[in-house]
Amino acid sequence: MAVLEVLKFPDPRLRKKCVDVEEVNDEVRSFAKDMLETMYSFRGIGLAAAQVNRQIRVITLDCRPRDEGRYLIEEMTELEQQVPQPLTMINPVIVVREGKTQYEEGCLSVPSYYELVDRYEYIEVEYLDLNGEKKLVKTDGLLSICIQHEIDHLDGKLFIDRLTPIRSTRIRNKIKKGGYPEVEPGELDEQQQKAITEELVP
Repeated sequence: MAVLEVLKFPDPRLRKKCVDVEEVNDEVRSFAKDMLETMYSFRGIGLAAAQVNRQIRVITLDCRPRDEGRYLIEEMTELEQQVPQPLTMINPVIVVREGKTQYEEGCLSVPSYYELVDRYEYIEVEYLDLNGEKKLVKTDGLLSICIQHEIDHLDGKLFIDRLTPIRSTRIRNKIKKGGYPEVEPGELDEQQQKAITEELVP
């Protein structure tokens, strides 16, 4: 496994649109493994291939409650509990969108900045798993928000693009003036190592 470099806004490579994965093979599975390690190392709950400079439609997610990071929540919704995590989605497509919600989002590519973003409350997503099998996830809660956020990355969009012009400009100006804090990847704990292994078992 390897911790990959996470691109940061305003890197123009984050604006490239990703293409579908043509074949789910060992190389794609190995890359997904590296994505999970990178996501956990930076205490993230989601990561898109675009953020580590691969323009293919792959995202990894783990929105389960845990003791680290900003997104500690007390419990998951009933729908979230039905989705095994960590989760790798290949060529994800949202086929159903319902309701509206807001959540204070952050991003590994815009570290230390958080803003309320409007999202759909409930979604259904078709995707391929790591065996190349077609799957469907029905979810709400933080997992729904995270999936929408990561799919945006595959289309070259960041959460700051969904803010009002005033709020977006304020963040952009702060980044231009002060940059980002230095963030070093951390060590994976035993549970995270196990999660990566189990996610990639055929």
